[in-house]
Amino acid sequence: MTVLLDIRRIYVEPAAAALPRGQEVLARFPDAQRVEVDSHHRIPELYGDETNVARWVRIKQGALVLGVKKSLTARPNGRSADFIAPSAANGCAMACAYCYVPRHKGYSNPITVFANIDKIGGYLRRHAGRQGPKPEPNECDRHLWVYDIGENSDCSLDARVSDNVRDLVELFRDLPNAKASFATKHVNRDLLGWDPQGHTRIRFSLMPAADAKLLDIRTTPVAERIAAIDDFVAAGYEVHVNFSPVVVRDGWLADWAELLDQLDAGLGPAAKAQLAAEVIFLTHNRDLHEVNLGWHPKAEELLWRPDLQQGKRSENGFWNVRYRTGAKGGYVAALRDLIAEHTPYCHIRYAF
Repeated sequence: MTVLLDIRRIYVEPAAAALPRGQEVLARFPDAQRVEVDSHHRIPELYGDETNVARWVRIKQGALVLGVKKSLTARPNGRSADFIAPSAANGCAMACAYCYVPRHKGYSNPITVFANIDKIGGYLRRHAGRQGPKPEPNECDRHLWVYDIGENSDCSLDARVSDNVRDLVELFRDLPNAKASFATKHVNRDLLGWDPQGHTRIRFSLMPAADAKLLDIRTTPVAERIAAIDDFVAAGYEVHVNFSPVVVRDGWLADWAELLDQLDAGLGPAAKAQLAAEVIFLTHNRDLHEVNLGWHPKAEELLWRPDLQQGKRSENGFWNVRYRTGAKGGYVAALRDLIAEHTPYCHIRYAF
């Protein structure tokens, strides 16, 4: 079994160590070396050092950062969620080859826990209160404002490091007009006892097993994610799926058909009755491509396909690649048809 976390060193902002949540996190890893840092996002030996490529997974497994979230804003989204909540953590101990978060930090990105969860929660409570009742249904949700609480991390894994995620699930349980949402590739059954009462949406990310074996490094196997869905529905979660990222290659549609059949066979009536999906085709990045060549070049045979992709400069200045306009529309339509054929009860919330 893969050891996801073996925390040997914790980089600590003094202000975080002084807070109750920071003290709790430090107490969970009493044998870890503590390194005081001025800022959680300026740690030269973690971020921006190209020699870390060789230690990509080892850093994720053994390092933890403890900081204070200074900017608290809920950004409008309108696609997966109505708002992107201020992060209670960022980074990840898993190592998906297509992950966009390393683009921002540079090289490996272990988990950073933000200790000022009380301020984060207080901000979200006030923000949701200002929204009032949701005036009309949209693709995010018919009745409740949806806040994505895991844009830059995997909340199921974050919950093994701190109680931040549990605090947020319990916060949204008590908000009459809002729900939390996060995508995950990690099955953490500790969450089953949290009683979310329908106010947290978990989106299990799925892809064909052949792709996951190569690209979803250090994640829970796809079959186990599917097997967990009924249990999370029974525990009071709304459970959707993310078909993400969809990678175009020889035989991709046949493998997606097999995955959809596995999903259909693995779900009970209650899960099927509430199931919806987000479909997201691969977007890759030139800088991440260069990094991956240093630690996992095999993945780039699927991810970096100049014959199928076109480049575009992002708003943040990154050079991203995606499937060519025109051809991509055909890919999306083909997968939509496949979903309708194999899992006709699964509502597609959006596909791009």
